[in-house]
Amino acid sequence: MSLNIIGSDTSRRRSETLTLRTPEPQDGSNIWQLIRDCGPLDDNSMYCNLLQCDHFADTCVVAELGNEIVGWVSAYLLPAEPDTLFVWQVAVAEKARGMGVAKKMLSHLLARACCADVSSLKTTITRDNKASWALFNGFADKMDAPLASTAHFERDEHFEGRHATEYMVTIGAFGDRKVAAA
Repeated sequence: MSLNIIGSDTSRRRSETLTLRTPEPQDGSNIWQLIRDCGPLDDNSMYCNLLQCDHFADTCVVAELGNEIVGWVSAYLLPAEPDTLFVWQVAVAEKARGMGVAKKMLSHLLARACCADVSSLKTTITRDNKASWALFNGFADKMDAPLASTAHFERDEHFEGRHATEYMVTIGAFGDRKVAAA
């Protein structure tokens, strides 16, 4: 999928093409670096990102401006709930922020054949991650679907006090509405 993006600031006055595609193993190191540059995301090993680009490529998305990777969504279908897509991470480079790249990647992913039976989306977010809350609340609105959240991985019980509680966010069911939004 390619979209023309016209930036609003001086450095983006020229038209750039945003390309959304399935990742390839060769993208792993660039994705690893993008995630490192996009705090407060948790770092995974480069090997983990290579596996995502290889074994989970169908449910992951790379966004490029020119030849530069500026966006990444890692996701997978929940084994016990094959109608649910779990979004692991969303990363957008500083230069591509404010262009709607994250929502476009999510919509692109849901339009893929592997997600034809997906009727809901789940992710986990810490309470202080305002950007993720804004993204997923906006995406729920776009999908005309309810959003619910509940504490899932708790600070003391699961993280030994070393990480904030992760809230399980569920969007859906969106059923036929996902086709119109994608």
